Amino acid sequence: MRRWPRPLALVHDIGHPPFGHAGEKALDSALRAHGLGFDHNLHALRIVTSFEERYAAFRGLNLTLAVREGIIKHSRDYQAANYPELNEYFLDLRPPLEAQLIDLADEIAYLAADFEDGLAAGVLELTQVIDQVPLFPRFYAEARAQFPAAESRLLTNEALKQVLNALVTDLMLEVTRQVQSQGIETLDDLRRAPHRLAHLSEPMEAQRKEAKSFLFAHLYLSPALEAEHAHAEEVVRTLFTAWTENPELLPFDHQARVAEEGAPRAVADYIAGMTDNYIEQAWQNYRESLQK
Repeated sequence: MRRWPRPLALVHDIGHPPFGHAGEKALDSALRAHGLGFDHNLHALRIVTSFEERYAAFRGLNLTLAVREGIIKHSRDYQAANYPELNEYFLDLRPPLEAQLIDLADEIAYLAADFEDGLAAGVLELTQVIDQVPLFPRFYAEARAQFPAAESRLLTNEALKQVLNALVTDLMLEVTRQVQSQGIETLDDLRRAPHRLAHLSEPMEAQRKEAKSFLFAHLYLSPALEAEHAHAEEVVRTLFTAWTENPELLPFDHQARVAEEGAPRAVADYIAGMTDNYIEQAWQNYRESLQK
């Protein structure tokens, strides 16, 4: 029995830096000033093949080629001509189905979670979601009919669970339809398919896109989060610059990487491995050091 989908599910997003996509954007911008860049998929591969040291015989973890391929290709395709260092990962072929499904499972989970968080934080209004997100109101109405005495928060949770169920069910049915209609029987058939097979049906995908567009307009790019994004950019940019100019301030293991890969990449690796709380503490320590 193959057992690699579970490791891929656990590892596929470990390359994300602090502050989520805002932090990734800031780190990529900082690196581009040095002719480099940051990609969380490629960084995740660096973590599992280089940073984690568990074996005396080699660096990195003992992950299968399939898992490493999935880390690289689960969310996007890379052109072989632009990434010759990834030539072992079949860049001219489709990824296995499990890798394709990881990205959509991630998207579906985040979609529901972001609505839940936005509503709980008061950034999104329930009436607004009901009026402007076609995927939501039917399930909310069904929940209210089934639980007439329940408070709004619980009805919202029930509706979002049904949104999840609808998206996952549609994905399973559509993937099955794609596999059957294209006569996919082997992994080689799948790899040589004209397009990725893991996607929602056209009607459901249209509703997903509407929901995502709503989140961009009213949550991700909302004025309420502008200050957070600006703060993330300032913290990442300032610490990146300070440590790149003074790499002796890095922990010893990252200082050792400066000689191998240069200060900008070593600093980026250090920042990318931080949690939000950890980088906030580092930011506070840095500001206090300037006042001494």
